[in-house]
Amino acid sequence: MQPLTQLSEEDLMFRNSVRAFSRTEILPHVREMDARSEFRKDILDKLFSLGLMGIEIPEEFGGQGGTFFQSVLAVEEIAAVDPAASVIVDVQNTLVVNALMRWGSDEQKREYLPRLARDAVGAYALSEAASGSDAFALQTRAVEADGQFTLTGRKLWITNAAEAGIFLIFATVDPLAGYRGITCFIVDRDTPGFEIGHKEDKLGIRASSTCELILEDCRIPASRVLGEVGKGYKVAIETLNEGRIGIGGQMLGLAQGAFDHAVTYARERKQFGKTIAEFQGMQFQIAEMAVDIEAARLLVYNAAHLRDNGRPFVTEASMAKYFASEMAERVASRAVEIFGGAGFTKDYPVEKLYRDAKIGRIYEGTNNMQRVLIARRFLEGNS
Repeated sequence: MQPLTQLSEEDLMFRNSVRAFSRTEILPHVREMDARSEFRKDILDKLFSLGLMGIEIPEEFGGQGGTFFQSVLAVEEIAAVDPAASVIVDVQNTLVVNALMRWGSDEQKREYLPRLARDAVGAYALSEAASGSDAFALQTRAVEADGQFTLTGRKLWITNAAEAGIFLIFATVDPLAGYRGITCFIVDRDTPGFEIGHKEDKLGIRASSTCELILEDCRIPASRVLGEVGKGYKVAIETLNEGRIGIGGQMLGLAQGAFDHAVTYARERKQFGKTIAEFQGMQFQIAEMAVDIEAARLLVYNAAHLRDNGRPFVTEASMAKYFASEMAERVASRAVEIFGGAGFTKDYPVEKLYRDAKIGRIYEGTNNMQRVLIARRFLEGNS
């Protein structure tokens, strides 16, 4: 049996191409983008030209016709260099493209998938001020009349919003219906009544934009409903299940990047006449980090393979996201400590990776929510 983390020749070539791109095109600009809290347009253009913004989009629509697993590989490799860049690719592929491919009508696919593969960034707008872990406590309203819907409300913490041209926006058509009133709408950036609001100043993944969305009498044709009216909760739940695997991949890549920096530094840094890598206490720390990373890789790859093979993966996705995000924070923290005082400065990359790691336990469903979902499977006798 082939080991779970052993890649096929095709996947290995794909991974290596993404790795080379990340190190040559993204790495030189990581510190600048973090400091400016802005993602470079030229790098975004290169992500599109390399096909990394439409990995699963069929070739007939201009995409790569790849697999979900390859999307996760891309996220992992980019995150090892810059987790902020990886989340742009992650949201595009595992959330926006995924939702359109599964729920979009033939007309919607023909209109939007080529754009997403070519030059349009996508954003996924579910969260609101009163709607975080309670994802369906939405206040944004959608009122139907004369073959169109009028959207009014505000969305918060929307990733990719500053760059996005296509938004999947969740609103309720009937507050009294609870989650059964939730509907997903495809909204173009230039739609009247729609604008990008405040951009958040964040602790980590700063080059990835996170903004408020404002909808004031924003009129959307009924043809822009994704899926069915009142079925937005299914779009959200099923897409987020896959998105969690993407976040697992992001945290895995982040941890691998921090680990690689720590190992290199330990081999070079000398104290008491020898490298710190020669001290047993340091070796124990390196070993624990390596085991943590490999365990997370197994969880993430397993969840991605299950999804690609049409097998149940929901619990495995939660496990991958939960463990990888907890692990990434541990590994990044230890990497800072291995660098000592130098690691606490912005002159070395581990400080940034430590800041970037914190969000992993929060977005795509907090880790407390993942604990609940994992426990529920076994307590309800579905193990």
